[in-house]
Amino acid sequence: MSTTTFPNASTATSTTESHAVVTHDRWIAARKQLLAREKALTSLGDEVARERRALPWVRIDKDYVFDTPQGPRSLADCFDGRSQLIVQHLMFAPGWENACKSCSFMADHTDPTLPHLAQRDVSFIAVSRAPVADIERFKARMGWGFDWVSSQRSDFNFDFNVSFTPEERARGETYYNFGIVSFGAEEMPGVSVFLKDEDGTIYLTYSTYGRGVEVMMHTYRFLDLLPKGRDEEGLEHSMSWVMHHDRYPKRPGRVDGGTATTAAAVSPAAPTGDCCARG
Repeated sequence: MSTTTFPNASTATSTTESHAVVTHDRWIAARKQLLAREKALTSLGDEVARERRALPWVRIDKDYVFDTPQGPRSLADCFDGRSQLIVQHLMFAPGWENACKSCSFMADHTDPTLPHLAQRDVSFIAVSRAPVADIERFKARMGWGFDWVSSQRSDFNFDFNVSFTPEERARGETYYNFGIVSFGAEEMPGVSVFLKDEDGTIYLTYSTYGRGVEVMMHTYRFLDLLPKGRDEEGLEHSMSWVMHHDRYPKRPGRVDGGTATTAAAVSPAAPTGDCCARG
């Protein structure tokens, strides 16, 4: 059987001087302790998923119609022949130059999942209040293929508490993430799930906001495995390192001789009108 060599304390570098470095046997013992916690977390996640599926539903009686490059499209049409629909409430308001960079980070993970979701009777759309022309321009820049519609002429965003009126913002108190919060944001992120039954009735089955939208950010799942984790301590806010994927600075140094993107500690100032200008 092959033997793996682990560094000992005498060979620890400056990156490990403050961290325990042990024998392989002791590492296995510690790893088994963590494994028990990970299994418990997985079981808890399964339990919460069952409770999520057991939530009561809300019938959608309003006829929401979105703008698309092909013309008006109803919420029912967005199911695209399937019975389940995931909606990303993607922050992109009229007059903004760019969609929110954090929402764009979420959306970057979407396209590869679509064939797999379709096999489980699931469709996906993103919804924003920006006009169709702005959505199509930004979508082309990002190279995304998922369906993205405009709710500019409907109450959809306001009804799902991800867009806020000037009056709400002036008061500094808005309803978001199932409670009253104090901020003056024009838009906030979310994910909603809908079901359409055989007679065409549509139901809201689930919505999540705040950190709940990390369900779309599996880059974070990878970062959570690493020694440095998300490495967000000391930043202005937790996602201030995130940029639109075509705006990361380039640096040399890849083993393959190419270039790699690297996250800056703090993003450059965003253009006026971009959600991220507020930090």
